[in-house]
Amino acid sequence: MPAFAQDLAAQLRVDAIRCSTAAGSGHPTSSMSAADLMAVLFADHLRYDFEHPEAPGNDHLVFSKGHASPLLYALYKAAGAITDDELLTFRMLGSRLEGHPTPRLPWVDVATGSLGQGLPVGVGIALAGRRLDGLPYQVWVLCGDGEMAEGSVWEAAEHAGDQGLGNLTAIVDVNRLGQRGPTRDGWDTGAYARRFAAFGWHTIEIDGHDTEAIDAALAEARGSGDRPVAILARTCKGRGVSAVENKEGFHGKPLKEPGRAIAELGGVRNLQVEVRAPEPAEPAAVHREEPVKLPAYEIDSSVATRTAFGEALAALGAARHDVVALDGEVADSTKLQAFADAFPERFFECYIAEQQMIAAAVGMQARGWVPYAATFAAFLTRAHDFIRMAAVSRADLRLVGTHAGVAIGQDGPSQMGLEDLAMLRATHGSTVLCPCDANQTAALVEAMAGLEGISYLRVARGETPVIYASGEHFPVGGSRVLRSSGDDRVTLVAAGTTVHEALAAADGVEGVRVIDMYSVKPIDAAVLRAAASATGLLVTVEDHRPEGGLGEAVLGAVEGLGVRVVRLAVRTMPGSAAPEEQLEEAGIGRESIARTLRELGVAG
Repeated sequence: MPAFAQDLAAQLRVDAIRCSTAAGSGHPTSSMSAADLMAVLFADHLRYDFEHPEAPGNDHLVFSKGHASPLLYALYKAAGAITDDELLTFRMLGSRLEGHPTPRLPWVDVATGSLGQGLPVGVGIALAGRRLDGLPYQVWVLCGDGEMAEGSVWEAAEHAGDQGLGNLTAIVDVNRLGQRGPTRDGWDTGAYARRFAAFGWHTIEIDGHDTEAIDAALAEARGSGDRPVAILARTCKGRGVSAVENKEGFHGKPLKEPGRAIAELGGVRNLQVEVRAPEPAEPAAVHREEPVKLPAYEIDSSVATRTAFGEALAALGAARHDVVALDGEVADSTKLQAFADAFPERFFECYIAEQQMIAAAVGMQARGWVPYAATFAAFLTRAHDFIRMAAVSRADLRLVGTHAGVAIGQDGPSQMGLEDLAMLRATHGSTVLCPCDANQTAALVEAMAGLEGISYLRVARGETPVIYASGEHFPVGGSRVLRSSGDDRVTLVAAGTTVHEALAAADGVEGVRVIDMYSVKPIDAAVLRAAASATGLLVTVEDHRPEGGLGEAVLGAVEGLGVRVVRLAVRTMPGSAAPEEQLEEAGIGRESIARTLRELGVAG
């Protein structure tokens, strides 16, 4: 095997050079350093059926150093999954072989390229294997040494050690050189080993170009029991080509003399590697669906939408055995505890590590599970890049942000979600929902289970009146007109908490239409345009910053109609105060709205 692996590694280096040369861009030198590691993995340790990528027993390979995509695609060619002709379409318009891997290829679980994300996602896949699927597959994650500076890597390391994920192996390509120069620790594999070991990992330090040492390390990793394994492999960037090997200044660039480099590596080869398929296996869990019995709340009662979320998710979990929940150590506040109490085997405590929480959810959905991840709306912003990359992964995630807006009251601005709508509206293919009462919340929690892409539910801390009957339908992309007449002169458009403020401000005032715009994205443009034509004046009211929220969504929907839109939003920096005081201080409470109506000449 060593001789074959060495020849295969040379082929992988040659093909990385060839495809990046054809593209005129790419990262051949970063691919060349890890070629021996991946050659041995494919030749003798990976268990994968390329003809059936959905096979439950398949191992999972995540290229956290996604810029080494030429290596990954060269591996796919060697395994017979793609042709040489397709390999040479790398980075070209319409090609599946993008600059960084994405699930456009059926063998890629998740998109990578934003460094520090592959290992956290690998933790999610490994958790699914151990705690949900009950399958013996191994998760292999190829990491770069540069990304070891990312805090998310150590969130993942701690979580994997705590959970005893012996089915997870991190292979760290310690090639010493980053993008602009040497990495912090250079070739000091011991520095990395000490950190991993501190989190309970078994560590193996090797020469990453010694195929026999690689083979032994990979075999040891698969038999590690309940400890995740980190293989710290000392390698040379640009290995095998004297013009670039272990030299600075060649990161992310095709080679200047590819013909000479290919000749130095022994020329073009056409070796095929027989990757062994896994043993037949079936998941221990069966995904069953039964009718959902959502909680019902009495009209005119007062219930916090966060409470309705927790109770509705527990009801959904009883009906759908593929639903899982992830928490950022705030389940008592988000009310996710209701699900945790009912289904502890499907509840995952990620602690105060929001990046790991989102990454684990991405990994679980890659295995076919339906994850809901919840924390305070403000704290989801910490995981923004993971959410962004989840969209690139075409992941189906359900995110829930509680304690939204100034309405949380005395806790002050550090706890207030005031930018979340902007963040999630800007996410590609997202759905953004902002319910105003408990029954509406419950209905939308159920609806989210069937949505594709990233969906976000924004719920409030405080109690609000129940205005809708249980069992009512709230389609995504819809809205509710709560007050209207043929003589309306202004339309108040609100979502969530501000719906109740708008209704109170409009009480007793003639000519005021009120719309509950619970679906912020997609937004009900037809209803808005009809209201704009009928009243000629829209006033949006949102417990959010003016940038990127409900007001801007409404502006986009009525663009070109020449209608005036007045936007009430949180424009100051809040302090600590009671919820009602916060709303008025921000200019979005009922008295503030009423004052705006008077200033607009609608109310006397």
